[in-house]
Amino acid sequence: MTHLCEETLVTVVNGQLPGPAIEVTEGDSVAVHVINKSPYNMTIHWHGVKQRLNCWADGVPMITQCPIRPNHSFTYRFNVSRQEITLWWHAHVSCLRGSVHGAFIIRPRHGASSYPFPKPHREVPLVIGEWWQTDLGQIDKSLTNGFFGFNPSSATINGKLGDLNNCSGGLVEEGYVLEVEEGKNYLLRLINAALMSEYYFKIAGHKFTVVAADANYVKPYTTDVIAIAPGETVDALLVADAAPERSYYMVALANQPSITNPPFPVTVTRGTLAAVPQRRRRPLAPEMPDLHDMMPSFYFHGNLTSLRLAHPRGRTVPAHVDERLLVTLSMGSVCRNGGESCARGGSIESIIVATMNNVSFQLPATTKTTTLLAAHYNHSHSSVVVNGTGEQPQQLYTPLPERPPRPFNFTDRAFIPIGPTEAEARLEPTPKATTGRRFLYGAAVEVVFQNTAVMQSDYNPMHLHGHDMFVVAQGHGDFDAARDVPARYNLVDPPVRNTVLVPSLGWAAVRFVADNPGVWYLHCHYEFHVAVGMATVFVTEDGPTVGSALPPPPADLPKCGGGHGSSLDVMENDLL
Repeated sequence: MTHLCEETLVTVVNGQLPGPAIEVTEGDSVAVHVINKSPYNMTIHWHGVKQRLNCWADGVPMITQCPIRPNHSFTYRFNVSRQEITLWWHAHVSCLRGSVHGAFIIRPRHGASSYPFPKPHREVPLVIGEWWQTDLGQIDKSLTNGFFGFNPSSATINGKLGDLNNCSGGLVEEGYVLEVEEGKNYLLRLINAALMSEYYFKIAGHKFTVVAADANYVKPYTTDVIAIAPGETVDALLVADAAPERSYYMVALANQPSITNPPFPVTVTRGTLAAVPQRRRRPLAPEMPDLHDMMPSFYFHGNLTSLRLAHPRGRTVPAHVDERLLVTLSMGSVCRNGGESCARGGSIESIIVATMNNVSFQLPATTKTTTLLAAHYNHSHSSVVVNGTGEQPQQLYTPLPERPPRPFNFTDRAFIPIGPTEAEARLEPTPKATTGRRFLYGAAVEVVFQNTAVMQSDYNPMHLHGHDMFVVAQGHGDFDAARDVPARYNLVDPPVRNTVLVPSLGWAAVRFVADNPGVWYLHCHYEFHVAVGMATVFVTEDGPTVGSALPPPPADLPKCGGGHGSSLDVMENDLL
């Protein structure tokens, strides 16, 4: 593809960026044929689709399946039930989801008239993404080797860079144009497919009524700015009620929690909303939030409440909790030579990694031949008994600690700069391991995600596969159970998400029920963080009945290893 006067080789689906929208009706059985003509190993993840009793189709390499090798194919088969409105799909291999992605639209079984909001005149997917004028696979290699500083060349709306971008040749990039009819109601299906940033989205002269997030209906919420983090989807109604004699810019601006020196480049794009027929007057531009102001994001996410209680598919938030976890999301470092002792604080002797409770996730050596899910399934259905107990014959993962190994002032801003103090350097050393947490079927779980200031001030969009989470609370600073529970908790109508944004230098509390057997990936959807280890697995055991146990894998599930002239040359961390 040629953008910014340069030609860039891009991995895409069916020649499109974004890839084709997959449109289904609630209750459908879906089959998607993936033919891998790229030079990379590939999997596709159906982001937010619960995959009830079908963890095999979740599409995470070496967690739930072996990758689809170059010149091979695989058909994903799954049911879409008890979910509606907007999700998305994307590659789950290295940074390739930056160009391999598309909308996954779920319409109500009884048609648009059954939406819990006015029937829209038209439904419009708006995929916010990024244009990378570099090789995405190479970015992943660099991240895992401790080299950072990569930034996209532009943001995009439905693959268009917009007229804020030009190049030395004087050519101005084309922007996305949404044509509307005066007074009509439009359902905007927003998806953040970007690798690196949350975005503020505005349209000059217009307000939005947010009606859903992550395929869960919310109580209608009116706002003039939408904050959408990587992995999230937001559905919003827009009425074309501004003066039709002119057009209006729509702007997507990447926010930046940190103010750096030198500053990071600003990532922004804009398209146009225009009445039909289009006018030639210059479009009106919206006034955007300051890109370093994180409060619009905090308030946007905090103002969402669930419509589930008013909807026939609604479930109530668990009032009783069986297991509680406090999980810190942080940065750390490992010695480049594999030893325990080396210089820290940004030294070339160490590599920066991301952590959960001070452990950086890595896949075990056994995943070269089998996936974690297959190993778990084989052990769960094995007749092998060790020491007269049901203990498994092989430890698949190290238990993720239920609390951070040592308490400190997690959000002390003095820890943000890399390397200036001994206190920060003492917090850096971290082990690498395959971590996981096992839950009995039906267990009610509460997880408090706590961001730290160690070498970062980032937000973290945490995505749990196979489940929805009730986001019961969020706050700034360090979580304090004595202060925050129950004062900040919403146990009546919390929003239900598959991706929860943990605020910069803050925390978020979620609850979910572990009622979907399998091995489910939990990770940050900020690509830099997942590439260097901010991940773990949640393992839900089988229930007591056939209808609550994971069935065997499909016969055509891809096999691990090379052969047939193919290669697993997508680097080990591409498996993340």
